[in-house]
Amino acid sequence: MESKRIADLNVSSRILLGPGPSMVSPRVLRAMATPVLGHLDPQFLTIMEEQQQLLRMVFQTQNELTLSIPGTGSAGMEAALCNFIEPGDQVLVAIMGFFGERLAEMAQRYGALVDRVEKPWGEVFDPVEIEEALKAKTYKLIALVHAETSTGALQPGIAEIAAAAHRHGALLVLDTVTSLGGMPVEIDAWQVDVAYSAAQKSLSCPPGLAPLTVSPRAREVLHKRKTPLTNWYLDLNGLEKYWQPPHAYHHTAPISLHYALREGLRMVEEEGLAARFERHRFNANLLWEGLDALDLPPLVQPRHRLTTLTTPQIPVSIDDLAVRQRLLEEYNIEIAGGFGPLKGKVWRIGLMGFSSRRENIALLLAALDQILR
Repeated sequence: MESKRIADLNVSSRILLGPGPSMVSPRVLRAMATPVLGHLDPQFLTIMEEQQQLLRMVFQTQNELTLSIPGTGSAGMEAALCNFIEPGDQVLVAIMGFFGERLAEMAQRYGALVDRVEKPWGEVFDPVEIEEALKAKTYKLIALVHAETSTGALQPGIAEIAAAAHRHGALLVLDTVTSLGGMPVEIDAWQVDVAYSAAQKSLSCPPGLAPLTVSPRAREVLHKRKTPLTNWYLDLNGLEKYWQPPHAYHHTAPISLHYALREGLRMVEEEGLAARFERHRFNANLLWEGLDALDLPPLVQPRHRLTTLTTPQIPVSIDDLAVRQRLLEEYNIEIAGGFGPLKGKVWRIGLMGFSSRRENIALLLAALDQILR
């Protein structure tokens, strides 16, 4: 039996209010229609340099080694771990959701001896708890998630956690996939050693590039590896030679995605970080008020909620999947369900970047009101 084909890519233009990808600005889509250049063309290398400067702006860092990894946020996560872990290294992972679990699994696959410190999904760590765990032994690095996409929780006290890591001789690796471009991420002020993100969330670009930045401290560790990196494609030693003059060949860059990310970052710069963060805060509050009125209170306490992603709790009387299907089919709105211990208990509603707009919130709340009635 032949599968049904979509003729001429005539797909629906969805209102993407899930955990990612977010909606892409028409301006970014237009940038992707720019003619493709070679990956060593002087014009493209200039675009890469501009992208680097813009990435430093959004990460709020002066790190020289700042670039975008070809791949989604998971490629950024992989690069942030595989470049700094050698077999037998002691690694601590703070886990408060699904993506903390993924950090632990990746670290183990690269031969690390992984210790875990855990919180129930939806809760966050007190920085003191992290320091207590760091006292157990000498760790090469500690990894944790800043904005946990599976729960909607924001880990506070990153500067305190980084200071504790450094006191105990460890690097801090930070996942900023759901926070970068929508919430404050202050790499230099917090003294984070390695941070990675994704183009398709609060930066509102198509999936396929993962911003990453590395501090001088971590760069020194990278250059002093004793064993060869087992991952060639994500080896930062090779990638930095491509990004820095004289730009040695490493891989064929996804040219159109770089056009998109550069344009998305230019939009962040034009809006201004402070104004952008305030827009996300304002719209998140509108959503939270509307959800409370529908008896769908968010899982996470207000002081620890993400302004980019909210997890309303679903009463047992509501059919999770049926509601999401009706939102998609009748209102053209995509939201996501929970998974792991939160499967069937929460929805995940993203208000990231271009998706974070008042008209989207009004439409979603009105649609939920009609369906839940």
